[in-house]
Amino acid sequence: MPSPYRAIFSAPGTKGFSAAGLIGRLPISMVGVGILTMISEITGRYAMASALTGTLALAAAVIGPQVSRLVDQYGQRRVLRPATLISVAAVTGLLLAAANGLPDWTLFVCAAIAGCVPSVGSMIRARWTVIYRDSPRDLHTAYSFESVVDEVCFIFGPILAIGLSTTWFPEAGPLIAAVCLMVGVWLLTAQTSTEPAPHPHDESAERTSALRSPGLQVLTATFVATGAIFGSIDVATLAFAGEQGSKSSASFILAVWALGSCLAGIVFGLLHLKGRTERRWILGVCAMAVSMIPLLLAGNLPFLAVALFVSGLAIAPTMITTMALIEAHVPHAKLTEGMTWISTGLAVGIAVGSSVTGWVVDAAGARTGYVVSISAGVAAAAVAFAGYRRLTRPAQGEEPSSDGDGDSGDSREQQAGHHVA
Repeated sequence: MPSPYRAIFSAPGTKGFSAAGLIGRLPISMVGVGILTMISEITGRYAMASALTGTLALAAAVIGPQVSRLVDQYGQRRVLRPATLISVAAVTGLLLAAANGLPDWTLFVCAAIAGCVPSVGSMIRARWTVIYRDSPRDLHTAYSFESVVDEVCFIFGPILAIGLSTTWFPEAGPLIAAVCLMVGVWLLTAQTSTEPAPHPHDESAERTSALRSPGLQVLTATFVATGAIFGSIDVATLAFAGEQGSKSSASFILAVWALGSCLAGIVFGLLHLKGRTERRWILGVCAMAVSMIPLLLAGNLPFLAVALFVSGLAIAPTMITTMALIEAHVPHAKLTEGMTWISTGLAVGIAVGSSVTGWVVDAAGARTGYVVSISAGVAAAAVAFAGYRRLTRPAQGEEPSSDGDGDSGDSREQQAGHHVA
């Protein structure tokens, strides 16, 4: 591991909560793809499968920020454990309903309740922020590391979910995902020494959502379109691999996509670039949009794998920069909620993208599904350009930084006055 990454783990407790976060985040990439594969294996209905995963994502989008808001007020341990129990129970009900051929509405009810799954990634990033708030470069490296962990999850998660559901039994992928969520959250919440302090007494803050921040609104809206990219690629790739006679290959194709992002994140974490963070962010969003175009030209699985690898190179750097901008635009007492709103935007986009792509695939074939990916990329770039001025405005009345170090560190220092508990 390069020395900047080794250095961030010198703080006590960092290895423990990071390892727990890896286990707890693995279900992010397993549940949706696992349910998609399970339903397509049992019924062969891609539209039904994508609508079900869309329901889960939309429910998480509605409930997730509220869970994180409670975490900011009462602490991770008191909130995450009951939320996880509810979510795991609902996933279990979903699997039983699917296995026993119960009516479709029972599947959708269980999927909606399962949406209270906590955003484990936001919880981990909040812990890093507490530890390295006064060390911008270390915080940039920590954010980069977490983006790499996300991509590692997306490399192995789909392989596990699709592989288990296609070679063992259809419900195996989501089942193992639920077990990982339970284990990861319990291990994380057992580590109280690094848990961010709750902020239960700020009554005005309790009544005000972090989404009131204009900058966070832009980031969240952009990531709705970005989520549509992710959701559409998952569905279209699974269907395309099926058309090519090798549905199980979809897991490896999606792993190649995540691998491109993982490698880009590792390199980006070693850099400390100068210039405006907002400009790097909008450049990353545009790069994601452009990288969608070759997908429509894919005529076979090897070409698709190469195209997805290239498109993945823009993902992790954009996500890392996004987290730095959140930290600059959201008060400290609402940081977990602010980070979760990005996950919410992604969840809404995944729901829309996967649902629309499911219908497109059923009607016009798998390759046409990538039209949704291209359209979502264009929408993300358009929203980013339209909201660029909001990101460059001072947060909470402070003067913005005209220069940054790759993780908006200078901006955070100049805007320190808006981090009020």
